[in-house]
Amino acid sequence: MANALKVGLAGVGTVGGGLLQLLAARGDALAALAGRPIQVVAVSTLEDRRNKSIDISAFRRVQDPVALANDPEIDVFVELMGGEGGVAKASVEAALRAGKHVVTANKALLAHHGTSLAKLAEKSGVALNFEAAVAGGIPVVKAIRESLQGNDISRVYGILNGTCNYILTRMERDGQSFAEVLKEAQAQGYAEADPTFDIGGFDTAHKLALLTSLAFGTEVSFDSVYIEGIEAITPADIEAADDLGYRIKLLGVALRTDSGIEQRVHPAMVPKHTSIAEVDGVLNSVAIDGDFVGEVVLVGRGAGGPATASAVTSDLIDIGRGHILPPFGAKASSLKPYKQAEMRAHEGGYYIRLSVYDRTGAFAAIASRMAEQGISIESIVQRRPRVELPGLDRSHKGSPAAVVMITHQTTEDAVRRALAAIERDGHVDAKPQMIRIEKL
Repeated sequence: MANALKVGLAGVGTVGGGLLQLLAARGDALAALAGRPIQVVAVSTLEDRRNKSIDISAFRRVQDPVALANDPEIDVFVELMGGEGGVAKASVEAALRAGKHVVTANKALLAHHGTSLAKLAEKSGVALNFEAAVAGGIPVVKAIRESLQGNDISRVYGILNGTCNYILTRMERDGQSFAEVLKEAQAQGYAEADPTFDIGGFDTAHKLALLTSLAFGTEVSFDSVYIEGIEAITPADIEAADDLGYRIKLLGVALRTDSGIEQRVHPAMVPKHTSIAEVDGVLNSVAIDGDFVGEVVLVGRGAGGPATASAVTSDLIDIGRGHILPPFGAKASSLKPYKQAEMRAHEGGYYIRLSVYDRTGAFAAIASRMAEQGISIESIVQRRPRVELPGLDRSHKGSPAAVVMITHQTTEDAVRRALAAIERDGHVDAKPQMIRIEKL
């Protein structure tokens, strides 16, 4: 058997600890698969951020991750620290310049610097592997980069954040508010103390930017992703979706159009009968549309130590075998410049919820504003919540009523113009809610 593949590990938190456990538990089997033992020889970790349940006393400690990246004893630098810049970026760049292979789970780093890092890896003739950076244990990077190369991919979409999916699932099942479920998710460790990165859609956007590059052979362009989070979703929206035959999911969607690539992250209503609508809790799902293969749907754990460590290990096995591919499928030097489609030209149906004052002329004015933008209404209904709010007086003339409209196919630009005009008219007492109905 060949000499050991020697690994320097930066970051011994949840994922790093999981990796050490996996390598210890399956060392002989992994060596047989890789054709050589996979051996961690040194680690770098902050004392207050390491997994205290993992004993790292047997490994050589290197204080500075950049020094570890340059360590002559290692063949592969595994970066599990996180962060889009700083020491993570410096150490990965150092490793690539030093001719070390790199494995990382850092989606933020790659979303912001993926193209330049891929070029650096190509120049040095080494691997930059990141299966763990997108959807945890789901092997979507390999699926697109290797298994689906014979296809012309037109769309990639999915549920890419388990925290948001958990919150929306609980809101639907238990009828709780967003704030109530978020508090519970934080208590159970599914959401961070500052959950903005997840619930604001930014984590999904980082992953989507990488999938876009893999699917369409473009340079990574995180700044071109349109981002909405789930903070504005209410129990009323969840109820309406259920009655209309939909479920609400936070989706990341990358779509090739005649005018360019569309990248968007936002809540969407998806038909209940679709496979992605059935993905609940902390699970992730990614769907890929290819011209020959049709739709491929992958479902699994998108985060957590064991699942993410599984993906890191897969990348290490590839390197041990000498299976080195361009990070984004095509050579970094041949990645096409990203051409952004006009977001507001996106066409589809929309769910609109208005809180309308019950007074003469209000509904006529709203209908007029919709007609001005050429928006055709498929259905309109006045709704009451299933659970009445205590103290709510519905007898007062002029008090607002919840009105839900479903549009036929139209443009987002038209909907936004109509809603802005409706707000200016003063017939609603709150900002209108708009959720896309996604064609799947």
